[in-house]
Amino acid sequence: MDFAFDAETDELRSRLEAFMDEHVYPAEPVFEQQLAERDDPWSSVPIVEDLKTEARSRGLWNLFLPGEHGAGLTNLQYAPLAEITGRSPQLAPTVLNCAAPDTGNMEVLAMFGSPKHHEQWLRPLLDGEIRSAFAMTEPDVASSDARNIETKIVRDGDSYVISGRKWYISGAMNPNCRIFIVMGKTDPDAEPHRQQSMILVPRDTPGVQVKRGMNVFGYTDGDHGGHAEVVFDDVRVPAENLLQEEGSGFAIAQARLGPGRIHHCMRLIGMAERGIELMCRRTISRTAFGKPIAQQGVVQDWIAESRVRVEQLRLLVLKTAWLMDTVGNQGAHTEIQSIKIATPASVEWILDKAIQAHGAGGVSQDFPLAGLWAAARMLRLADGPDEVHKRSLARRELKKYLPERK
Repeated sequence: MDFAFDAETDELRSRLEAFMDEHVYPAEPVFEQQLAERDDPWSSVPIVEDLKTEARSRGLWNLFLPGEHGAGLTNLQYAPLAEITGRSPQLAPTVLNCAAPDTGNMEVLAMFGSPKHHEQWLRPLLDGEIRSAFAMTEPDVASSDARNIETKIVRDGDSYVISGRKWYISGAMNPNCRIFIVMGKTDPDAEPHRQQSMILVPRDTPGVQVKRGMNVFGYTDGDHGGHAEVVFDDVRVPAENLLQEEGSGFAIAQARLGPGRIHHCMRLIGMAERGIELMCRRTISRTAFGKPIAQQGVVQDWIAESRVRVEQLRLLVLKTAWLMDTVGNQGAHTEIQSIKIATPASVEWILDKAIQAHGAGGVSQDFPLAGLWAAARMLRLADGPDEVHKRSLARRELKKYLPERK
């Protein structure tokens, strides 16, 4: 394994770090002010559109997407770039067109969409002209087991009719959200992993009801398009909107979630680095009991432990990226689950210590730490809760020691 950055990655890192220093970090207070002043709590704000134009002019656009449709980077090349954007997660990924859920949706469309889907939906998403949502999670079932979903997708002549209720649908509150990728059951009598399908549903289709925005630890997350409860009430779309064939929904979901999980972990490392930086600056500049807080043993323990954890996480994420590039997502299954278990929990711990070191300032709007902590804590649920990944990982380990069955 060789994790040294190649020339292209080094050049992109330099350009991205310059963009962050010159434009993104200075724009953070402007961004917060514009969010507070906007009339629609879910709409974009002018500074985001300005930064998108600047990022695209610098060639910092669609960096997440390999192949012909994106920048053509490998996972290993993208990892340090995503980490940099994680230092300003509310702003940087969006202005580089590298923000969830659009990233995963573009990957799904690129891999499984038809030429018509590419023209109608993928191209506008790649150009940053529209936003999208991914509708899988449901309130009435344990969505940690995707086989549980109850939304129905029923064939009726040349159409499919969708009926069901979803919630925490990322991006759905954004006024510019134009398309939903919806997961539901086409055949409840098929074997468990072949019951589900995915279908494209334009947001303006009759019967699509975006009921309300959902808070995450009190945050609307409106800058990313929020999270919504959505009802599909006998929504009719053309049969050609189905992705691939009936019964392929579970496989598509797994293909989507692998890259999504590592992208979250890449950005989380940047969030942790931002937290460590803020913790160090704060504790050096403030005095308690006659000496800088940074000289307190407990604070030094937090800082040292934070550095150790970040270095461990980064190596594991880079190994996972390298495996995904060399043996594919399935071959990196163990490592993908490992980083999904380890990274959000460790970064949550680091940000908790940074908040503690800031005192009351840590929970205030004057620092980004409370929002960073909420995002890290939420990622222990998103794309599968810790417990499900641990269950799967344990079963994979135990399988090595079970006697072979005839």
